[in-house]
Amino acid sequence: MKFAFLTSTPLNPTEGSGTFVGIRELERALESLGHAVEVRALRVRSGFYTLDRWLYNARLVLAPPDADVAVGFDLDGFLWARRRRIPFVASLKGIIADELLNERGRTRALLSIQARWERRNVALADRVLVTSRYCAGVVERLYGVPSKRISVVPEPIDLEDWQGRFARAPRRPSERPTILSVARMYPRKRLEDLLEAVALLRRGLPDVRLSIVGDGPDRDRLLRRYAALGLGEAVVFLGEVSRSRLAEEYANADCFCLPSVQEGFGIVFLEAMAAGLPIVACRAAAVPEVVPDGVVGRLVEPRRPERLADALEEILTDSRRRKEYGEAGRRRAAEFSAPRVAQRFLEAVREA
Repeated sequence: MKFAFLTSTPLNPTEGSGTFVGIRELERALESLGHAVEVRALRVRSGFYTLDRWLYNARLVLAPPDADVAVGFDLDGFLWARRRRIPFVASLKGIIADELLNERGRTRALLSIQARWERRNVALADRVLVTSRYCAGVVERLYGVPSKRISVVPEPIDLEDWQGRFARAPRRPSERPTILSVARMYPRKRLEDLLEAVALLRRGLPDVRLSIVGDGPDRDRLLRRYAALGLGEAVVFLGEVSRSRLAEEYANADCFCLPSVQEGFGIVFLEAMAAGLPIVACRAAAVPEVVPDGVVGRLVEPRRPERLADALEEILTDSRRRKEYGEAGRRRAAEFSAPRVAQRFLEAVREA
């Protein structure tokens, strides 16, 4: 079968975040199963992302995809879909109408525009794929899509690739307990809660260290909060890094923490679990579906830095528990291996 993947998400992991990673892993898995995949990506960029996404979709009308099935990620396909002559599947990596609820200012206004386009996209699609049961409920509630047209296909992870990178990653000698967080810097990721948790954690663990990988529109505000808390060398902002460097950070951490309040899935949780890291996160959105509380780590109430600090201290001071959570995490990550997810994707697409 030949697939056309339609995506205006930047095709690099630092800008495209988990969406890029999920698309690329699925592409590779489908090709390994003998299917052909053409990724119709965003090539021309003006610097204004919402405009770029509209122009990308306008170009699809002029040069429609040639495939057995077209898969439009998030809002992509919304102008072309009404004119299509082939089956069309809308695959939502995150629900824009849900994401914007935790944003502010210009970002929220632009996401509101994109959410209208995404709503139109799912209305026109033959089948709608989402990454979690949480997202299925949101699509049904906010976009009015009947549940019978929705299939849950989780994000995939290329375990073979990651395991190779972890094995090759240099180990850095350090006696400091190290927390790792990986995220695009948006308000919904609640990284300020993690900064405040580290400030509390230092009272009992003065040598604790937090490494943050990622960049984004919330960076300046987070840097101001970091300075106000006087965290100094306890926190390192690494910015955007390569996949190999990211594997090195996973391999040298003791615990992974992302206190996000809005995740359609959270592929970084899979990466951290594949590295054998225990997880501390929030009981919010799709996170409990990916991170079973008390099995691979701890889930706490959202927007409560003191609860984060307690959970992090519990894990960082108990090597036996870290090992148990880490081993369970590796088994959990294997459930989302790319070949398994590709099979679920094919089953869902056949219903289109």
